[in-house]
Amino acid sequence: MPTKRTVMRSSKGKKLYAVRDAKGRFKDIQSYKKSHAMDIKRKSKDELAKAAKAKPKVKPKTKAKAKPVVKAKAKVVKGKKTKK
Repeated sequence: MPTKRTVMRSSKGKKLYAVRDAKGRFKDIQSYKKSHAMDIKRKSKDELAKAAKAKPKVKPKTKAKAKPVVKAKAKVVKGKKTKK
């Protein structure tokens, strides 16, 4: 079960999340910005289960294009044709 966070404000007006232990004492205090960023990065159990069920998308295989064949150029030497 996720822990409940209390929203508070610092003396400068920044939003803070405070987590309390069973006795009501502060266990952890984080800035809203830091905590929210971690919430976005993590996936919930439902999201992970749904991703596991979903089939991975398979790209269709494309045929390799044939490269054009380059013929050797003929070289002319004193009126005679020779290949390079």
